[in-house]
Amino acid sequence: MTDQNVRPQAPMGLKVLTVLTFIGSILQLIGGLYGYYNAQKSYEGMDKLIEQINSDSMPGWAKAMIGDPAHLVETITKSYENRIPIVLLTVIAAGLCFFGALQMRKLKKQGFTIYTVGELLPFLTQLIFIGAFSLSGIIFTISVCIALLFILFYFTHRKSLVY
Repeated sequence: MTDQNVRPQAPMGLKVLTVLTFIGSILQLIGGLYGYYNAQKSYEGMDKLIEQINSDSMPGWAKAMIGDPAHLVETITKSYENRIPIVLLTVIAAGLCFFGALQMRKLKKQGFTIYTVGELLPFLTQLIFIGAFSLSGIIFTISVCIALLFILFYFTHRKSLVY
């Protein structure tokens, strides 16, 4: 066997990233399905939640994380009304991330583009179906940081992608 027949192996860092992406994609899929199946329950329990937020029983830090109750009402309402396109795009995004990571594990360059689209699609989905106010808060900030961090990590491994 000559050196020309030896297929290059993915670096260990890329292998670790892809395994974390596979786990994250599965969690995203579960989270999207959970959100879909609980959208009606959240919508129906919205009044009770707003009542709890407005009461003195909830700590101040929790109220700060929730933000403006009016935005919460609109988020829950729009999430319920648009639950079908949201869950479909969430499943597609998780699939794109999984498939893109799989392609990068096979050292295929197009995997990076596929993964990046899958990573950004949930934010676009929120903007379109829920509104710009959904793109705020601590959970959104953490989600964006994680997404950008993974895109950056994969970007640094692009030189390893040879096919």
